[in-house]
Amino acid sequence: MAKTKPNKLKARLPRGFVDRSASDIRATDAMLSKIRSVYESYGFDPVETPAFEYTDCLGKFLPDTDRPNAGVFSVQDDDEQWMSLRYDLTAPLARHVAEHINEIQLPFRSYRAGWVFRNEKPGPGRFRQFMQFDADTVGAPGVQADAEMCMMMADTMEALGIPRGQYVIRVNNRKVLDGILGASGVADPEQKLAVLRAIDKLDKFGEEGVALLLGVGRKDESGDFTKGAGLSETQIQRILTAVFTSRITVDYATEETASEAEKKSVTNPQDAKGYLSNRLLCRALLANADEEGIPSDGYKELLEIADLVDAAGYGPDRIRIDPSVVRGLEYYTGPVYEAELLFDVTNEKGEVVQFGSVGGGGRYDGLVKRFTGRDVPATGFSIGVSRLMTALKNLGKLETDEVLAPVLVTVMDGDAESLARYQRMTQELRAAGIRTEMYQGNWKKFGNQLKYADRRDCPLAIIQGGDERAESTVQIKDLVEGKRLSGEIADNVTWRESRPAQVSVPEGELVATVRRMLAEQADDREKGAGSR
Repeated sequence: MAKTKPNKLKARLPRGFVDRSASDIRATDAMLSKIRSVYESYGFDPVETPAFEYTDCLGKFLPDTDRPNAGVFSVQDDDEQWMSLRYDLTAPLARHVAEHINEIQLPFRSYRAGWVFRNEKPGPGRFRQFMQFDADTVGAPGVQADAEMCMMMADTMEALGIPRGQYVIRVNNRKVLDGILGASGVADPEQKLAVLRAIDKLDKFGEEGVALLLGVGRKDESGDFTKGAGLSETQIQRILTAVFTSRITVDYATEETASEAEKKSVTNPQDAKGYLSNRLLCRALLANADEEGIPSDGYKELLEIADLVDAAGYGPDRIRIDPSVVRGLEYYTGPVYEAELLFDVTNEKGEVVQFGSVGGGGRYDGLVKRFTGRDVPATGFSIGVSRLMTALKNLGKLETDEVLAPVLVTVMDGDAESLARYQRMTQELRAAGIRTEMYQGNWKKFGNQLKYADRRDCPLAIIQGGDERAESTVQIKDLVEGKRLSGEIADNVTWRESRPAQVSVPEGELVATVRRMLAEQADDREKGAGSR
């Protein structure tokens, strides 16, 4: 009877998820540290919520759900209550504040970094697990809190090394969008959503493409057709005029309340290289709203934000009022804002495109009220950590320097006494702040230990056999220099006789010698980097 081979389990990564390397993790930690320092400087404190929440606490606010269980990963607890992995960090914060509303100090200013999960169809650059870094102010009703969020986003971009001119924080207001839709006769919820999604495609398709999506629809280069919102030509033109600032006409001669500096801030509102003063633009938007019969509440809030950021020295080159900004989540109730990167990159199709959004947020005054029954105003923003890392890598601003590999203490003898001596050396080096490991593999094949050190890029190897132990000495092998010299030695005899880059020192001088040799290697690396 033939023996059947046992079925081996196939190792496979779930679709939409990624493994992270040591360099990825360290680069992320360095980036998060810089973001955290900005948040802390604004007086925000950290808070952490669990990855799971009760499903009904999360609510149904996801922008695009194409999976059976509404875009979230859910499980049923033993008490038959449904729990879901969080899809963002805002809904869990609302639950946290509501649960502790009588204990926390309002306004509650907090930040959080954590993984979020979307049960969506994965694709290029679209993952089911990704990290966000949020900051929120809960309990502050005035738009000064929104203005502060925009300023903090701008400061964060610059703290990460993104220069002015390569980013902008764009600001709009959901009240503006609702007013435009109402004045244009768009009342059906599904049609409203279709209009907002069309406006959100401005960066991708331009004004002409948006107009098609507002109407019958748009066919792309592949022939795929996207059904439009079905608006009339009159409705389309009214929305385009209200949303796109390129259509706003500013009469400088009659704008008596505008300062000379505002008037000189741009030569032409349609000039993409010049930025219309935020305050002057808001006045023009208000005038246009009055003419079109659009409610002015949202525009007045934008004007107030413009006044605040301008007074703090944040011009339209950093924070810009833009009525075309649409944020996808439906819980936003007021100002919304988006951090956009303006430099060009090549996408997966080989097309040169603008990098685009790396984060955003807005005001969500109704989210905490779902739990408390009382008004608790809130505003905040979220940074997409993985996407921002990709941006920094494109700019050459990502800190990807590898941590120096450990010094390796090799094992020549495996008896208890010898192992204790090797362990003591290892601990002495660690106590001196030197990253060190003692070889834990099969010690009987010494050549494998040096191969291991080479593959680990260990800078030094500590060697002590019976002869060295009898003399209370250790051999220290400079693996970096040895690798360089090995290319200059032609035969094994010369190699054994010369034992390149290897020194013998008394045990008592081990730490000092290792520290000196590591410092010399660091100097060589710095000189090498400077010569390139």
